[in-house]
Amino acid sequence: MSSPAVRARPGVRRSAWTLALLGAIVVLALLSVAFGARVVSPGEVWAGLAGSAEGFGEAAVAKRVPRTVLALVAGAALAVSGVVMQGVTRNPLADPGILGVNMGAALAVVVGIAHFGLRSATSFIWVAIAGAALAALVVYAIASLGPNGFHAGAATPLKLALSGAAVSAALASFVSAVILGRNDIASGVRSWQIGGVGGADFGSMAAVAPFLAGGLAVSLLAAKALNSLALGDELAAGLGERVGLARGLASLGAIVLAGAVTALTGPIGFVGLVVPHVVRLLVGSDHRWLLPLSALAGAALLTAADIVGRVVARPAEIDVGIVTALVGAPFFIYIVRRQKVREL
Repeated sequence: MSSPAVRARPGVRRSAWTLALLGAIVVLALLSVAFGARVVSPGEVWAGLAGSAEGFGEAAVAKRVPRTVLALVAGAALAVSGVVMQGVTRNPLADPGILGVNMGAALAVVVGIAHFGLRSATSFIWVAIAGAALAALVVYAIASLGPNGFHAGAATPLKLALSGAAVSAALASFVSAVILGRNDIASGVRSWQIGGVGGADFGSMAAVAPFLAGGLAVSLLAAKALNSLALGDELAAGLGERVGLARGLASLGAIVLAGAVTALTGPIGFVGLVVPHVVRLLVGSDHRWLLPLSALAGAALLTAADIVGRVVARPAEIDVGIVTALVGAPFFIYIVRRQKVREL
């Protein structure tokens, strides 16, 4: 009975989805601390959350809490980064993984580990962000090359996706070349390169938190500008938007988010691709709603993927980066096969 009324009141629909996503996050967070190689009872979950570590169950809960928090934070950051990249480039295929941003951060971190002795996630942050920014610039520059040289308007969605895929593949090869013959770091780097949240600890998260908070704040503040950019550069400029500045600041927020998350988890793909499209179907394309709800949906998606990875392969586990790839790759093909992929 409510469908026509709800459709007529987008504010009600958006509020309802916000509450639904918040409820889903609470449920998934509890499942995340309860399920794993050893399933714990509700009583053990409660005792573990209260600070007890006397039994195996409580100890397992205490170990899973930072992992759950990292999955929530990383999922939110990657989803927001994807929304901004799609908005800035007006490209429905944009994603930190597809555009090579995550792999740029990964290469920078691997080079830092192999040649500069970097060892902790906190020391990865700056090099990861720098690598992500450099990769984004290279991808955009290649996509903007036209028959007559560099032209920003030549960076169509398809060219950006192809350029990103090519650069990402090249960077992955460089990563392999860097660790080739370095048996002392190969095992750890390969495990990190898959993308996962299993090594979470609150110390590393606290070090990265200011970067994530800054990137998220810049991205949310760019919501109005992204709405203007969606109308086209000329119309956005006519509305008083400083197009270049808006695009640059929004891109900075997205790159910082992607780089900081990659420093903690390794490259995790497809969250930034899948979540924005799903949330648009739920609440529309207004970035003032799309950004915060994508953050909630991204947190829920990555936490759910981590739970699945731990449950289906018990007592071992599948890294969350593999689970998101299994979900995201078919979705990417679906988006590519749609007819209207030229722009958002």
